[in-house]
Amino acid sequence: MEGQPDVEPRNEDQMDCKSEPAEDEWKSWQRGQARNTLHLVSATAQWILLLACLIYLGIDSLQPSKSDKIPWTHIRYTGESIKGVAVNLTAEVGSIQIRNGSIVIPCDGLYLLSLKGNIHFSDLDEEDSLKLTLWKTDKMSSEALWEAAVQDSGTAVHLTTVLYLFIQDNITLCTSSNATIEDLSFSLVLVGPFTCPL
Repeated sequence: MEGQPDVEPRNEDQMDCKSEPAEDEWKSWQRGQARNTLHLVSATAQWILLLACLIYLGIDSLQPSKSDKIPWTHIRYTGESIKGVAVNLTAEVGSIQIRNGSIVIPCDGLYLLSLKGNIHFSDLDEEDSLKLTLWKTDKMSSEALWEAAVQDSGTAVHLTTVLYLFIQDNITLCTSSNATIEDLSFSLVLVGPFTCPL
């Protein structure tokens, strides 16, 4: 019987040894769970802050700014053109001013220009052609930006281009002979970096 007490402490020691690794494993697992929970809370907070920033930026970008007005104009014209005289253009819509048939450029920058229409004429010789010219006039000079030779009456003209224009340039459209212009559509939109006093 004396041998039995020796056996019991061994069982307790063995149980202590077995319970210590189990307790260590349990504590380690709890620390891991706490760490995982911290990571989850941190990630959730970061996503909420990111979402709040995106909402703030989205709302801010939707509000119009007075300095963001883009100068543009759209002109529709049907009528007579007199030889060497600017076509009397008037804006249908847009923010660019037109004075005496000339489009007044309000800002320095790149402009997208689109022009299309039909030209009819009757008083030209067969070897002659009518010239439709887009002119740029500034304080010092005048120059042709584009010219199309129209051989036959009823010919359609098309132009789409990008031009760098300066503030206070004037854009006019002229014909080299008397003509009738039908369904002219003329659009001008500022598209590039610009200096603008608007």
